[in-house]
Amino acid sequence: METRKGTVIKNTGSWYGVLTADGSVVNCKVKGTFRLRGIRTTNPVAVGDEVEIDLTTPDAAYITRIEPRRNYIIRRASNLSKEAHIIASNLDQTMLVVSLREPATSTTFIDRFLATAEAYAVPAVLIINKVDLLEGDDAELCEAVAYLYRSIGYRVVLTSATSGDGLNELRELLHGKISLMSGNSGVGKSSLINRLIPGLDLRTAAISAQHHTGMHTTTFSEMFRYDDEGGFIIDTPGVKGFGTIDFDAAETGHYFPEIFATSRHCRYGDCTHTHEPGCAVRQAVEEHRISQSRYASYLSILDDSAADKYRKPY
Repeated sequence: METRKGTVIKNTGSWYGVLTADGSVVNCKVKGTFRLRGIRTTNPVAVGDEVEIDLTTPDAAYITRIEPRRNYIIRRASNLSKEAHIIASNLDQTMLVVSLREPATSTTFIDRFLATAEAYAVPAVLIINKVDLLEGDDAELCEAVAYLYRSIGYRVVLTSATSGDGLNELRELLHGKISLMSGNSGVGKSSLINRLIPGLDLRTAAISAQHHTGMHTTTFSEMFRYDDEGGFIIDTPGVKGFGTIDFDAAETGHYFPEIFATSRHCRYGDCTHTHEPGCAVRQAVEEHRISQSRYASYLSILDDSAADKYRKPY
């Protein structure tokens, strides 16, 4: 049996592109069933996976083994599903691209994504794109959002794929690292990647004038070589919502750094920060030391973990 090892760099849903050590890309199908800690996933193999492939079958190559993942980003597949979707695996960092206009990314989406990155041990960077569109109140909002997440400890980069603002800072962060770039549709993710990797020419589309939302242009996940020092950028289809999965309600606060730091002062060690007396977190929210929007996002994830939240109707 002829076998090789490689990295999954493309996922079209029906087949996977695997980059092998000699630089060739082999199109593969999946052989066997792969499970992630008992969680049902819509995609058994993800971009970034290190795999073993079987080349002995004349009509097709098959992925026969997935090496243990050192980390991954995962989200709930749909509101009425207990299935999950692995966005990418084996990451050095994830970069969440957001915009505050055309379209506006909600802080709930940002917080759910960042909490998931914390839960699965992936360092996260927040990229606020399209800053060239921001004036007046919008510019002040941008400053406030950047200040909020920087005060928590996140790296925040302000960029414009149109003007080139922030691209040099972004290039330094991407150097030699495997980076996932994700975000809502229409935030300019593909335009940014086109500026970062000249000649790539990822397809982009205009924003829907009626709904001020992005239209999907990336239809499958793909990894692109960024530099010769091991740098890759993973581009993924835009997502509308970010349902969390496999979060233990008792640990959810651990994935919000400022809530976790404040929780040590709560009266009870198992405080859920929802109703208990002597809760330092709720006091910090009232005193504006923890953002109300962050606390609301925390509560929304607790709601996700309710046992019957995603039970399908009869």
